Amino acid sequence: MPSEDTVLIMGYFDGVHEGHQKVINRGVKLAKEKGLRSVLLTFDRSPREVYQHEKNYQYLSTVARKAELVEKLDVDYLYVMEFSLEFSRLTPEEFVNQYMVQMRAQYVVAGFDYTYGKRDIANMENLPKYAKNRFEVITIPEQMYDGQKIGSSSIKELITSDKVDLANKVLGYKYQNQGVVIHGLQRGRTLGYPTANIRTSSNQVKPSIGVYVTRIEVNDEWYEAMTSVGYNVTFKEDTGVTIEANLFDFDEDIYDKPVRVEWLKYLRGEVKFNGADELIEQLHLDKENTLKYFQEHK
Repeated sequence: MPSEDTVLIMGYFDGVHEGHQKVINRGVKLAKEKGLRSVLLTFDRSPREVYQHEKNYQYLSTVARKAELVEKLDVDYLYVMEFSLEFSRLTPEEFVNQYMVQMRAQYVVAGFDYTYGKRDIANMENLPKYAKNRFEVITIPEQMYDGQKIGSSSIKELITSDKVDLANKVLGYKYQNQGVVIHGLQRGRTLGYPTANIRTSSNQVKPSIGVYVTRIEVNDEWYEAMTSVGYNVTFKEDTGVTIEANLFDFDEDIYDKPVRVEWLKYLRGEVKFNGADELIEQLHLDKENTLKYFQEHK
């Protein structure tokens, strides 16, 4: 627990999008103004996995990625709590006493829809009642983008429906998947477009099927690339959905290496071609369009 008085920033913050950043920035600014420590308290999984028993829940950010994004916002301390069944059974009073008060909060900053138990009683409107004047409550209102509420669910929908470039605007940064390079079928090599086959954890939100302009980070270096998310329909291989990246100006063995894929622009959907020649022709065009994107976004 903190040894100094704090501004406590509360939220699940999946994706740390523009709306979340407003909450976090307010808490950090307030802490600096008041000479306090900014502390962000979040959880290791979505409460929906515990309360609603949702299976195969998809995340915009792993815990490690969330920590990285939070660090960029100048938060002093990040606490990640295990959201266990036992934890989920705390009453609002218990949660306030055991966490907000114990974390030495002088101020608690959260979004308008933050809850700490059942939504109808453990909401921001009722928090001052549980606070009992031990800390001040600051509620950040709903944030909008283009007339729509900025929310993790709506961003997931953009990413999974060919609109990753719009998702990036709402996130305030370029969306990423983290994974490792595995052995694939190596068909790309025979077509003149060798690809790195990337496996990500199953609970990361992945873009919809199609071909994308991307950047790939490997060995701490970023490379321009075009990347497909697809089923290998042209050659009828039963590989399931794969992420395959063709890195430009790159020729190294990177099997088993950790990589990041930064998704920049959706180029086209997956097409079934009448053989290798048609596919190669399309790959040439994809590369041209990808290079043009990088030329225009220098």
